[in-house]
Amino acid sequence: MNATTERLIQLALLVAVLGGWQLGVVLGVIDVFFFPAPVDIFNQVVAWVTNAGFYVHVTTTLTETVLGYLIGTGLGVAAGVWLGLSRSAARILDPFIKCLNAVPRVVLAPIFVLWLGLGLWSKVALAVTLVFFVTFFNAMQGVREVNPVVLANARLLGASRPDLLRHVYFPAAASWILSSLRTSVGFAVVGAIIGEYLGSSAGLGHLIAQAEGNFDAVGVFAGILVLAVFVLLIDSILDVAEKRLIKWRPNVAEKPA
Repeated sequence: MNATTERLIQLALLVAVLGGWQLGVVLGVIDVFFFPAPVDIFNQVVAWVTNAGFYVHVTTTLTETVLGYLIGTGLGVAAGVWLGLSRSAARILDPFIKCLNAVPRVVLAPIFVLWLGLGLWSKVALAVTLVFFVTFFNAMQGVREVNPVVLANARLLGASRPDLLRHVYFPAAASWILSSLRTSVGFAVVGAIIGEYLGSSAGLGHLIAQAEGNFDAVGVFAGILVLAVFVLLIDSILDVAEKRLIKWRPNVAEKPA
């Protein structure tokens, strides 16, 4: 099955789902109070996109997501590499890490609001807590999966600790880290949206909360659709970055000779 056929099948599935949904609404089988018509959702998205004020909400959510993502991944990778290299420190800190990871992140949102207020940084802090552990565990495991033979050979060649980090540990852990980076995008968005949902004056989460408060199912579904597109765009950017950073990885789409 070639790529064109796969895309056609995907398009057919999308048309079937949306067409069936719209038909169910027209026939009265689906209650529009709970599941509004796809056409109404699309019209709401168009109305938002054509309004200049909508981009203030998008910019707010994007800023919170990017800051939480960058800070969370930076801290997670740094801590994961450190504890991956230092087994004794990892054993000492293991119970504390498990306790922190066991805390539901959502319950931290009110605490961050008390500490940092209803502004930008309370949402960023929540996004950081969601992103950190995903990248942390992947980075730590990636460092520990380094081939000991390669490591020993590098040491025999006189590689210093910085050389080992640059030429052995980070390339070996790159697949682990980059896979966590793609997963973390959704968590960063979730952190920003939950923070906005609990209390904010702008952002996509604020729009969804307003729609829910008015029992506006069209607004809620339109917000979900915008968020889905939002995450897909960020994921596509990470996909390009991954292909550039890991050029040595074989292309699984290519057929063997």
